Amino acid sequence: MSIDQAHDKAHFPLPRRVIASPAFRTYSRALGTIATGALVGCILIFLLLPTLIVIPMSISETDYIQFPPRGLTLKWYGAYFGDADWMAATWFSLKIALATTATATVVGTMAALAIVRGNLPFRSFLQTLALGPMIVPHIILGVALYLSFSPLQLTGSLLGFLVAHTVLAVPYVIITVTASLQKFDPALELAALNCGANRLQAFFLVILPNIAPGVAAAAVFAFLASFDEATVAFFISDTGGKSIGRKMFEDIDFNLTPIIAAASTILVATSLLLMGAAHVLNVRKPSA
Repeated sequence: MSIDQAHDKAHFPLPRRVIASPAFRTYSRALGTIATGALVGCILIFLLLPTLIVIPMSISETDYIQFPPRGLTLKWYGAYFGDADWMAATWFSLKIALATTATATVVGTMAALAIVRGNLPFRSFLQTLALGPMIVPHIILGVALYLSFSPLQLTGSLLGFLVAHTVLAVPYVIITVTASLQKFDPALELAALNCGANRLQAFFLVILPNIAPGVAAAAVFAFLASFDEATVAFFISDTGGKSIGRKMFEDIDFNLTPIIAAASTILVATSLLLMGAAHVLNVRKPSA
């Protein structure tokens, strides 16, 4: 055996024709796909496991949070819906979320239209600035909003929560509506303008019907950004106005019962339903 043959045999334990064969390449790609899928699945299970554990803890018969649950009961859901404090916090959060959805959808859609269709100077900088609340940690925003709202006596008020949550929700609307506007053919808007419509008429009669699924999905994201928010709400809540997130924090400290798990399960179910609706709206093609 020559030196070159020995060198090739040491570096290529498999015959070259086997490595170069289509069957071997197909097998290698399939093995890589399976390994990648298994890794991604393990990561997803690791991320979802805390949420999945909450659900069985909400139906435990014990008066304290326990996993695995001991017995099965729905009494904690009844206690949640029958407790005046929990219901007050839930309705307060629901009112804030609905109001935030309306304001953030309008403001975010106008901002997205200006960014995509407008001829603004420093457009990239303005877009980055509009998305800032999504990047800055919420605890920093909470401290800043508390220092701003406290002298104005806006802490715990519906108006204070509306302003704070609108700031947090607008970036989600901008991202979603911007994606819809970029898929929209601007020639349709120009055709409407050539037919005698003004800018406002072209928007309501041509642009808005075509981007309506994206706007609806953006409204869902705005609702979830407000209803599930807890960090900023912890700073701007008080005894007069308390969101469900703040109520959960308080009960974790002073009254740790499976009611918290029941409330968490309800929030998870609400989020999943609305996210499913947002997905359906986002993939639906607008009708002609």
